[in-house]
Amino acid sequence: MSRKPSPQRRAPRPAQKTGAPRKANPRRRETAPVGRRIAAMGGGLLTMLGLAALVVVLGAVWIYQGPGPAARSGDQTTVVLRRGASLPEIASSLEQAGVIRSSSLFLTAAQTTGAARKLKAGEYEFASHASLRQVLAKIRDGKIVRHQVTIAEGLTSDMVVDILMRAPELTGTVPTPPEGSVLPETYQVQRGEDRAAVLQRMMDDRDALLDKLWAQRQPGLPFETKDQAVTLASIVEKETGLARERPHVAAVFINRLRQGVRLGSDPTIIYGLTRGRPLGRGILQSELQRETPYNTYLITGLPPTPIANPGKAALEAVLNPMKSDDLYFVADGTGGHVFASTYEAHERNVAKWRQVERSKAAKTPLSGG
Repeated sequence: MSRKPSPQRRAPRPAQKTGAPRKANPRRRETAPVGRRIAAMGGGLLTMLGLAALVVVLGAVWIYQGPGPAARSGDQTTVVLRRGASLPEIASSLEQAGVIRSSSLFLTAAQTTGAARKLKAGEYEFASHASLRQVLAKIRDGKIVRHQVTIAEGLTSDMVVDILMRAPELTGTVPTPPEGSVLPETYQVQRGEDRAAVLQRMMDDRDALLDKLWAQRQPGLPFETKDQAVTLASIVEKETGLARERPHVAAVFINRLRQGVRLGSDPTIIYGLTRGRPLGRGILQSELQRETPYNTYLITGLPPTPIANPGKAALEAVLNPMKSDDLYFVADGTGGHVFASTYEAHERNVAKWRQVERSKAAKTPLSGG
C-alpha cells in the first residue's frame, strides 16, 4: 500500500528579543493630530455659525419689537392708508411719514407674520417710537381713528345737514332728509366716509327704533301712523328739555287731541316762520295770528310734518305717555313747567309765571350811562 506523504514542517521562527523596542508606524502618528485639528476646526466653525445665527435672531427681534423712530412732531404721527392700497404702497407711506425706518423691513415682517393680506385701510395714529410689531398689529387689527358726529335732540333736518357738511373728516354732499327722519345720537365715523352713508345710518337707526317702540305702544292713542307719532314727538321735544317732563307733556297733548282742543304750541309757530331756526326774540302777537300750516294756535290736530328730529325719550313719551287729566302747562321759571287740568288753574299758573318774568326784568341792570 502506498503511504500519504507526511506534511512538511516549517522551520520555527527565531524568537524575538523581549527587551527590544517596537518601531512605531509613522503614518498613524501623523493621522491622529490632523483629525483632532479638523474636529476642532469644525467645532469652532459650528460655534461661530451658531453665534452668528443668534446675533441675526436677536437683531431681528430687536428690529421687530424694539423702539421705532421718534415722531417728527408731537407725540403721535397720523397716516391715512387709502382703500385698495398695495402692501408696498402701505410700507412706503409709513416710511415717508417717519413711522418706520425701512419699508423693506416692514414688507418682510408683514409677509413673515402672515399679516400682509390682513392690513386694513383707514386713518391711523402711531405713538412716537412705536415698534414695528405695534405698527403692524394696529393696521392688521384695523384700529383706525374714530371721529364723532353728534346730532342733538330737537335739531331740524337742515341743521343736521349743516353739521354733516362741517365735519372735515367726511366726504361728498348730502341732501336734506325729511323732517323727523333722523335719530339724534352720537355717531362714530371715520375719515373719508361718505356723508350720504352717514346720514343713511342715522335714518336707519331712527326706523329701527321707531319700529320697536311702535310695537310696544299703548292702545287707544289718538293717532294712527308712525309718522303722526313722530310729529307729536317732535313737538314734545321742542316744548321741554327735561327728560322727566316729556311723558307729562306728551299726556297733555294727547288729551288735547282726544278732546279736539288745539295744541297751541309755540315751537310750531316758529317752524312755520323759519323752518325751526331760532327767532332770537319772543313771538310777536302778529305771528301768533299768522296763518301757516304749522300754527297749532289756528289749526286743529297735528301739523303736516314733524318740526324737528325727536330723540328716543320723546318718542317713548308719546307712545307710552303717563296717565294724566292735565290739558295745560306753563313755564315755572326754573327750567320746568307747571301743569293744570282746568283753565282756571292754568290762568293762576300763568299769572305766577308773569310775576317771575317781571321780577327778572326788575333785576336786570339798564344799559347805558
